[in-house]
Amino acid sequence: MSGGMGTRLRPLTCQLPKPMVPIFNKPVMEYGIEILKEYGIEDIAVTLYYLPNNIMEYFNDGKEFDVNIKYYIENEPLGTGGSVKNAQEFLDNTFIVISGDAFTNINITKAYEFHREKGSKATLVLKKEPIPLEYGVVITDEYGRIIRFLEKPNWGEVFSDTINTGIYILEPEVLDYYKKGDNFDFSKDLFPRLLKDDIPMYGYITEEYWCDVGDISTYVKTHEDIFLNFSKDYLLEEELYKGIWAEEGVTIEKGARLYPPIYIGKNSLIKEGAIVEPYTVIGNNCVIKKGTSIKRSILWDNVIVEENCEIRKSVICNKVHIDKRSRLFEGAVIGANVKIDEDVTIKPDVKIWPYKTIDENVIVRDNLIWGKGSNKKLFGYRNISGVFNQNITPEMAVSLGTAFATVMGAKGSYILSSDEHNLSKSIKSSLISGLLSMGSQVIDIDNISIPICRFGTKYFNAQGGIHISSYGVDEVYIEFMDERGANIDNNSKRKIENSILIGDFNRCFGDEIKGVVNIYNFAEIYIKEGKSYLKNIDKIKSKNPRIIISSPSENISELAKECLMGIGCNIKKIPYEDGWTIEDISKRVLDEDGDLGVLFSKNGEGIALTDGFNNIKDEKYHLLTLSLGFKTGELKEAVIPYNFPRIVEKVAQQYGGKINYSKSNISNIIGTILDRNIEAQYILNFDGIWAIGKIVDYLVGENIALNTLVQELPEYFYLKKEIPCEWDDKGNILRRLTEERQYGIELVEGVRFIEDKGWVMILPDEEKPTFNLYVEGYKEEYAEELCTIYNEKIKKMIKDL
Repeated sequence: MSGGMGTRLRPLTCQLPKPMVPIFNKPVMEYGIEILKEYGIEDIAVTLYYLPNNIMEYFNDGKEFDVNIKYYIENEPLGTGGSVKNAQEFLDNTFIVISGDAFTNINITKAYEFHREKGSKATLVLKKEPIPLEYGVVITDEYGRIIRFLEKPNWGEVFSDTINTGIYILEPEVLDYYKKGDNFDFSKDLFPRLLKDDIPMYGYITEEYWCDVGDISTYVKTHEDIFLNFSKDYLLEEELYKGIWAEEGVTIEKGARLYPPIYIGKNSLIKEGAIVEPYTVIGNNCVIKKGTSIKRSILWDNVIVEENCEIRKSVICNKVHIDKRSRLFEGAVIGANVKIDEDVTIKPDVKIWPYKTIDENVIVRDNLIWGKGSNKKLFGYRNISGVFNQNITPEMAVSLGTAFATVMGAKGSYILSSDEHNLSKSIKSSLISGLLSMGSQVIDIDNISIPICRFGTKYFNAQGGIHISSYGVDEVYIEFMDERGANIDNNSKRKIENSILIGDFNRCFGDEIKGVVNIYNFAEIYIKEGKSYLKNIDKIKSKNPRIIISSPSENISELAKECLMGIGCNIKKIPYEDGWTIEDISKRVLDEDGDLGVLFSKNGEGIALTDGFNNIKDEKYHLLTLSLGFKTGELKEAVIPYNFPRIVEKVAQQYGGKINYSKSNISNIIGTILDRNIEAQYILNFDGIWAIGKIVDYLVGENIALNTLVQELPEYFYLKKEIPCEWDDKGNILRRLTEERQYGIELVEGVRFIEDKGWVMILPDEEKPTFNLYVEGYKEEYAEELCTIYNEKIKKMIKDL
């Protein structure tokens, strides 16, 4: 069973499934395969869910390990039992189930003989554990028959020290209680049913070694156990000297001091004057330089530790660089691809997620977790995002509020808002605490949208604003704005990151803390202001256009309904269904005999339009609104992201307008629009509720249909595509792309190639290990041809690395 996400092992498992976590430089699952093979078990099914390719690419079909492996991938988690049932065609006889992250030397023959002797239908391998609180406790009678289960008991429920190891010997018929695709667990669902139905179920207590590599402490303890117990030395291959294991290609320079037991992986270099102390494991291709002391620590592959560093009982993942005189204390865990500069101190039990850079002379006291997966920065494309109580905790939100006030001005006032979800409100409360601790004034404008937060920031002349929203069950998004209501720029983002990193906040005294100003009806002010931009409200009331609206946010739908009804529209609000697009709204417009349909984005910034026949979204929507603005004269110029279709230039020229290009991040776009005071474009592109008001106002005022505006738009051919690329390879690919061309190339943002048939832009994604490919062709076939050429070209470059 190898589908678990290994949450408790993070950051070790941020980019690695738990069964691939190394023990003495070898994936823990490989030890499991070796012990199965030792007892003649060569046909192996592997159940997968999280990062399955990592496991499949390493083990392939198993032939390299003298076994036969089949893989069964779950599209969604099916539970421990459901994952095994998913492989039911493999289960034609008695079979053994073992966790991919279990480290054991159990005697499988003895367990199997016990199973047969007892006539058992399900035998659980048990182990005595002094403190069984983190495990499922199993109680057996004097004959070994199981009579009770207790899943992770508290001390008042501990009636036995025999725990469930997650190793089972089963007969196929015990899975007949469930169908393939059902979600169920062995210990919570199946085994209690077997117990209730009096199916023979026994517990075999093993005396051999077993450890569940479930968290950081057990991961470290497993290595220590192997070092301490010489009966397990066979796991470490042959010793170089007594208590020192070194694989091929290791270089130990004269003057290096090694104190056993230690283990050193292939091609690693221990420099003169380096000190490697007991219970240390060093991975492959590592370099330990002069004056550095390492003790009771585990280093994975390709770790470089510069001179005079001190590392104590830490775990360091692949491709970490630790610069001179840095110190890591007990319990520190450093994720893959982290760079630690000179004179850094990592305090005890601090965990640093992958791809972080710790600047010199910094003391890191708290976990650095920010962002999802392999995102390199705290801030993504436009905001901070993460999973509640994992990446984004209430403690982190307090620090963010404190850092924001530190950077923007501690004594200023700040606008706080959120969407309607309790999760968002919870994070908002933590951010407020951080701001208050700096002596800042907080104005909470309740549960509204990002555009209203932007409006509120300007309305109250605040120093900045923060809006919190949540998607799905536990995804959190935090958006920071400056005094203009624009997203903060990259310089401010870096200052916030550094402020949190250093943690040296100049907080106020208790008597300087201000009360929170709560405003519960600020949306009324926003709606009133929006009406002031409209010229034809009386005509709208007379015509009473029927508009169908929907949004993933109930809050946005209600605000839009109130605003549009207030100017005389007949509104039909329909509940949003997951996955809905403007095409779904289009059908409802036709069914309801509506004049327009509007799908508002969850954050309230964007909209898509339909009249039942024309569906207007994304670039086409922006092109239409820009055309409308130029046509009415409200726009004399517009700000366009660099990756936008160049057909917009033709639209601007038609009405004597001007195009200003901006980098494609939202901070640059909105900031430039506001700096140039292009209010009409801001409304049409970044405030969905005010935008639909202006569009309706124009259509009714001019007595024209949406279709008329659509027909005036020029034809264009624009394609977008994502190309997966590892973070570390992005720079290499971009360099090679630019080196190949001496002409027809622009480097304003990413790489833009000017071709005879159109243009192509390659832009590395800020949040994901991908390239974004943008293509505009003079004809449809040209666009498709250019997209294919550059897609294949980039993929080949990546493959050749």
